[in-house]
Amino acid sequence: MGFRLSGVVQPKKLLRRSLSGSRQSSVADVPKGCFAVYVGERQKRFVVPVAYLNQPAFQELLSQAEEEYGFDHPNGALTIPCSEDEFSALTTQLN
Repeated sequence: MGFRLSGVVQPKKLLRRSLSGSRQSSVADVPKGCFAVYVGERQKRFVVPVAYLNQPAFQELLSQAEEEYGFDHPNGALTIPCSEDEFSALTTQLN
């Protein structure tokens, strides 16, 4: 038996909505199977694998980004509202 929570946005759908308005010039330098995010006060760019979208810890970051920015991110790309150090620590754990 399955059910769907209508109030919960699926991570891939959130990413698609967020990136729909992003700058196209930076798309060329992102390898297939990855996507770019901007993190921290200095908006440092990280390229991460799409496999992270299945990880609960990364999904929590996406939820925080949705709460903070909605689908209108400051620089037109997916922005993660945490420090660079926190993000680096998380991605190290996910690797």
